[in-house]
Amino acid sequence: MSGQLILALDYGGSKLSAALLRVGDTAWADLIRLPSPPGHDAAYDQTTMLRLARQILRGQRPAAIGVSFGGPVLQSKGLVILSHHIPGWESTPLAEQLQAELGAVAAVANDANIGALGEWRYGAGKGCVSVFYVTVSTGIGGGWVLDGRIHDGADGMAGEIGHIVVNRGGAACVCGKCGCLEAEACGPAIACAARERLAAERQAGAGLRALVTGDIAGLTAVHVAQAARGGDALASSVLDHAARMLGVALGGAINLMNPECVVISGGVTKSGDRWWRLVREEARYHALPQMRVNIQPAALGDDAPLWGAVALAEQALLD
Repeated sequence: MSGQLILALDYGGSKLSAALLRVGDTAWADLIRLPSPPGHDAAYDQTTMLRLARQILRGQRPAAIGVSFGGPVLQSKGLVILSHHIPGWESTPLAEQLQAELGAVAAVANDANIGALGEWRYGAGKGCVSVFYVTVSTGIGGGWVLDGRIHDGADGMAGEIGHIVVNRGGAACVCGKCGCLEAEACGPAIACAARERLAAERQAGAGLRALVTGDIAGLTAVHVAQAARGGDALASSVLDHAARMLGVALGGAINLMNPECVVISGGVTKSGDRWWRLVREEARYHALPQMRVNIQPAALGDDAPLWGAVALAEQALLD
């Protein structure tokens, strides 16, 4: 298998990525990332990804294709169940489509599951028997690797920590419930909560208002984190709530799964030391005292899904 060409693809909510390497290498032979335009759909994503794949392959034929997808996937069939954020992906046989277009066996998994596989094989979870991986970004997803394999459950949905209700009666979630972790603690949720607070508390959040020069509609979670680091009380309160909600959910997951380590990735993890401290404190409070609570940042950063796609493609070759 050494030296065989692997194509790794990542269908993200805000960008598409394609990478190429040979089995045994530790650096990409080539890598392309392309931000997605507002309002993109499944047809755009697939047309664009195929163009990127052909561009990066330059006429070469890969031995296998590993695919990370930002939504629920039935991994055993290579079937995308849906995307919570991008229309048109419902019941899409993505592995079959890629195999037909690119002429190589393709394996597809949910982005959090495959990120877990990447961190287990190459990153912060290397050497661990059980790794629970959580990504906190546009949404919140989770993946569990046990004994070197993705544990995806009876319906391909295991690890969906983002849809554990942590605040009953809280913010509305894309899944139809209220108070899900994703609706309380992902990047857009943090920004939305800050905008609502600024609208309701006209005299509060001076630092945050100054940071966005009054453009509250354009406020993002990055602004909230930056204002919190600068001492803005409203921004700190919003960010603290999100961190604690994540810690609550993690504590429950640790009690249920007893993973050897928890690895967290995604843009929200760049919110600063206080965010990390609160996440760990809350998780430790909610986990049983006999449980290890080893919560650490991802080692592979934004590349975790791509490295997981490589590991998935290698498994497909062996299988």
